[in-house]
Amino acid sequence: MIKTENSLMLFNTIITSIDGSIIDFHFGQTDELEKFVCLQKKMKDLFDFWEEKESNMIIASKNTLQYILLFKDFTIENQQRRMYILANGVQWFRLEERIKELDKSNRELDAIIESSFDGIYITDKFGNTLKTNSAIERITGIPKHYYIGKNINHLIKRGILEESVTLKVMEQKRSVSVVQQNFNQKETLMTGNPIFNEEGEIEKIVTNIRDLSELNQLNKELKKVQQLNEKYKEELDRLKSFAIQDPDIILKSDKMIEIYQMIGRLANFDTTILVLGETGVGKDVLVRFLYRSSDRFNEGQLIKVNCGAIPNELLESELFGYEGGAFSGANRTGKVGMFELAHNGMLFLDEVGEMPMDLQVKLLRAIQEKEIMRVGGTKSKKVDVRLVAATNRDLKEMVKNGKFREDLYYRLNVVPIFVPPLRERRADILPLVHYFLELYKNKYSVEKVLDKKISNFFYHFDWPGNVRELSNLLERLILTVPNEYVSINDLPDEYQQTTSDEEIVLEEMSLREIVEQAEKTALKKALLRYKTTYQIAEKLQTSQATVFRKLQKYNLS
Repeated sequence: MIKTENSLMLFNTIITSIDGSIIDFHFGQTDELEKFVCLQKKMKDLFDFWEEKESNMIIASKNTLQYILLFKDFTIENQQRRMYILANGVQWFRLEERIKELDKSNRELDAIIESSFDGIYITDKFGNTLKTNSAIERITGIPKHYYIGKNINHLIKRGILEESVTLKVMEQKRSVSVVQQNFNQKETLMTGNPIFNEEGEIEKIVTNIRDLSELNQLNKELKKVQQLNEKYKEELDRLKSFAIQDPDIILKSDKMIEIYQMIGRLANFDTTILVLGETGVGKDVLVRFLYRSSDRFNEGQLIKVNCGAIPNELLESELFGYEGGAFSGANRTGKVGMFELAHNGMLFLDEVGEMPMDLQVKLLRAIQEKEIMRVGGTKSKKVDVRLVAATNRDLKEMVKNGKFREDLYYRLNVVPIFVPPLRERRADILPLVHYFLELYKNKYSVEKVLDKKISNFFYHFDWPGNVRELSNLLERLILTVPNEYVSINDLPDEYQQTTSDEEIVLEEMSLREIVEQAEKTALKKALLRYKTTYQIAEKLQTSQATVFRKLQKYNLS
């Protein structure tokens, strides 16, 4: 065995020839590797893994054994030899694995920073630039490599930055955001965040730079699209509401179209609506339209209660139901009231002005608390009901006279809607006449035609009973007139006093209406005889522009 210094005897050593063959070895400490060492065996063949490092160092492993080999060449008896000192390499291998992991993490972090759409700018605690990404070039117009190593004060002096969020973070030791125009005249939002070390001191500052000019432009475009979308939605809802709703709805007058448009807008707001108007104007048709336009159409029923047609002593049990045996003659199993039937739907209280005062208190509680109690019951029950009321009476006057509760009046009168009588919306009369004529012709399988004079009578008559009276009269004429043609002479006696066409015109039409009717008649006749507006203008001794405007006014072509 080659003699070595006593200090080396404490280590596991292997001595090889210059070609790597093992000449001698000494294991001063227990090591499983010792059983694998053989003289003349190549040193590298002793290990499964062998990697030379700088500074006379090798890392190697055998099975699960891991080593650091330090070697030194020397000469003895004119023979070159190499001595290896074996040390436990577990920590070294762990360190290398950790370095590899950190290297991978750094590459991933660099990739993340580089892929960010926002500019990212990192400095040390003194404001010296350590790292940035390519997005900063797009935002500022300055290459990213220019920033590396530059101090933040230098960038301010060069005019690249107006003010430094980094310096503010250093001063305030917290996150800071500023909005400013950069060197490229773009509005940017800069947010600086400090990174603290274990002692609580700032170690680095990371600044995020967002280009607000692009975001502002996108926001403007988004607002335009949203506004346009809302406009289209409103128009679509309006068209849908008139296209798919009740076929009994006949709308021609501007007043009624405006009312139904408003009802369409209110359809999905659970506010209480009070429908006002004379008898027979079509309040129930309006409520049905409201119901069919709302989401409640798919969730619950529309329940109608005529408060004037039900005796006062029965109205309470009809509205709220009753428990079994609540009173004499009551059903032993009890009865469900209209409020419960209308759960998730809509309850329509027609002629609400006829409701007795003592019942108004219970109705008010049901509206306020959204719960009811059956007659003879002891437990209240929650109900989700949208309430709509209607009346032809002046509830405000009834409140003054003590015939209607003021608190209930204000609960019902949240959104009042007045349906005008037929005499105030004459544009609807003839379309209604045509509708009812076709309805009763099909119902009774008869053929009837109205002459011009009776149609003129329908248009100018005041109709105190409104749509209901108009419908009843037409049904009566369809059934009682034996001839196919219905003339003005076929009207019942009570209507005969207003059958003179000339009297109707003089009594019911204003001078402006008479002039407009004459203009329209003259233009109709001219259109049949002449081909151009210039010829019509020459014949009527007026300008072509006037003729064109009048044709548009009366929807003639």
